[in-house]
Amino acid sequence: MKIITWNCNGALRNKFEHLLDFDADICVIQECENPLETKHTEYKNWAENHFWIGDTKNKGIGIFAKKGIELEKKNWTDVYRDLRVKHFLPCRVNKDFDLLAVWTHSNKSPTFGYIGQLWKYLQIHKPKLRKSLILGDFNSNVCWDKSDRWWNHSDVVKELEEIGIKSLYHHYWNEKQGEESQPTFFLHRKIEKPYHIDYIFGSLDFQNGVKKMEVGALEKWIVVSDHLPIVCEFET
Repeated sequence: MKIITWNCNGALRNKFEHLLDFDADICVIQECENPLETKHTEYKNWAENHFWIGDTKNKGIGIFAKKGIELEKKNWTDVYRDLRVKHFLPCRVNKDFDLLAVWTHSNKSPTFGYIGQLWKYLQIHKPKLRKSLILGDFNSNVCWDKSDRWWNHSDVVKELEEIGIKSLYHHYWNEKQGEESQPTFFLHRKIEKPYHIDYIFGSLDFQNGVKKMEVGALEKWIVVSDHLPIVCEFET
């Protein structure tokens, strides 16, 4: 099984064909439009098997799977202490494992923006995450940790490791958090402003099953988005 996460930077209807060469089984895409509210026939056909959520029809997060792959949406709450966190889209794949698509948001929170949103979500659902993949645009890196917070990037990584879930990029390339050699995001598409903020985390089954992992080539993807895709192939 081959899985991709990519922040397309909007207008996926004009960009999804760039993904076809990967022949991925599942694509998790951030900042994409709702396929059910588009007039773009090719995009709608490509997105025939999908789940999508978003604040507006033009920008949300979607899980797009090949025909024949069964997606079952999980009705997990996104409310933590009376406040909604976003964006998180969970589903079960082929009755075999859970997939949690992530696009963390500032959510107008003065304290718990971005990685803080994921920290809150984990407080609700961590016991459910056994055989799981958690992937997407986290908008976070250990380089932005603040010592007076208990929910920074390092804390989220630690909480996931406590239940056996680790970053597959760091597992595969044997690199430490914050010392990534391959960026996934370029601020304002400027090469001199690289960051690693997109991730695929997986439970032990996926750590043991990683066959191949790659980050999309800069020269190809920077012309269509400020993010590069992460592609991971697993032994089935």
